[in-house]
Amino acid sequence: MEHATLILATIVLYLLAALSFTLRVLREGEGTLVLRAGMGLGLLAVLGHGAVLYATTLVADGLQMGFFNAGSLVAWLMAALVLLAALRMPVENLAVVVLPIGAVALAISALFGPVEVGEARIHMGLKAHVLSSVLAYSVLSIAALQSVVLAWQDYRLRHRQPGGLVRLLPPLRVMEVMLFRMLWLGFAMLSLALATGVVFLEDIFGQHLVHKTTLSIAAWLVFAVLLFGHWQYGWRGRTAIRWTLGGFFALMLAYFGTKLVLELILGR
Repeated sequence: MEHATLILATIVLYLLAALSFTLRVLREGEGTLVLRAGMGLGLLAVLGHGAVLYATTLVADGLQMGFFNAGSLVAWLMAALVLLAALRMPVENLAVVVLPIGAVALAISALFGPVEVGEARIHMGLKAHVLSSVLAYSVLSIAALQSVVLAWQDYRLRHRQPGGLVRLLPPLRVMEVMLFRMLWLGFAMLSLALATGVVFLEDIFGQHLVHKTTLSIAAWLVFAVLLFGHWQYGWRGRTAIRWTLGGFFALMLAYFGTKLVLELILGR
């Protein structure tokens, strides 16, 4: 009963925090009290979500990383990272989207998870690989959301429609700078995830891992080419958006696509 109450309270806190950030965006960056309310409510939601994950993910022999638990963990990290970024950067528009995702992921995990599959229980020695993988996916998920917002903003400005919600967003150049900061961080974490996979996994190209590994490497190459192109040739705008979404799609298939097939379809 207490567990259910905590989940319900956390979901409500997520939604109230998202509402506060929405009001902040609609006021065009004004309203310090509203921002503080959003940050406070968001922090409480993240703490509550973390407590739920602690109770459902940590098990005696490692981590319970079934499909729904993994989704909840990713959403929790995304919410925490966006709130942390909001202390220094104008990312309220992302908080409006990410915080409700946290509420939905927590609700789905509570209703349908955890999925009890043997391979979901991960040995403690693999925690570095697992956590760096989840953190990489979380950061690059935020980058993908940022690129979608950037694409919409770019489209409206190119068609000379700067009114409406577009005027509430930071300047295009600021949005691009934030995108590449997220990409660099996500790429570093993805590199760490692949490196620790080589070290800790017995066979990174084993039968049940080959698709995940291949797609993860493909995503790493996409992000590597994008970041090199940005550094060397100044790639930005629509080019950066396409490469970001392409890399994220490959990573999404690698992580959740593989887990979906193995756990929910094949039951392994």
